[in-house]
Amino acid sequence: MSDDEHVINFYRASEIPYGPFSNFSHHTVFYNNVLAKTSEHIFQAMKFEGTQHFNDVLKTKTPGDSAKMGRDRKRPLRKDWEGVKDELMYEICLAKFTQHKDIQKILLETGDATLVEHTGNDSYWGDGGDGSGRNQLGKTLMRVRETIKNNIKN
Repeated sequence: MSDDEHVINFYRASEIPYGPFSNFSHHTVFYNNVLAKTSEHIFQAMKFEGTQHFNDVLKTKTPGDSAKMGRDRKRPLRKDWEGVKDELMYEICLAKFTQHKDIQKILLETGDATLVEHTGNDSYWGDGGDGSGRNQLGKTLMRVRETIKNNIKN
């Protein structure tokens, strides 16, 4: 990363102005013919698509509760999860930022900045807190941003 590259860190849903980049932000998402309270709710529920666990996760009160339930390995994770989770996150985030023009504007206003979910709590979706993580959510949001930009141009 060059010194002149603009980086935007985000993590908490309450942060202004980038809180909506969090999957815990309070923005409903219509995806897979389901209206979910947050993108975290539907993402975690998709781990159990076609089972009662799917509905149980969707019914949780908070995104934190849905994440806790989704990470509970006593629940049977769909067999293809590791192969589909990145694309599902992209589709869910695209739905979220397409359905809410106010936060779409915030995303587009980041221009070409590198988006980083900055947290020591996650080295897959986040940067691991020290930049050693994959930052998959940041990469996903940059892909969503490009998709929306391209759709606006056409």
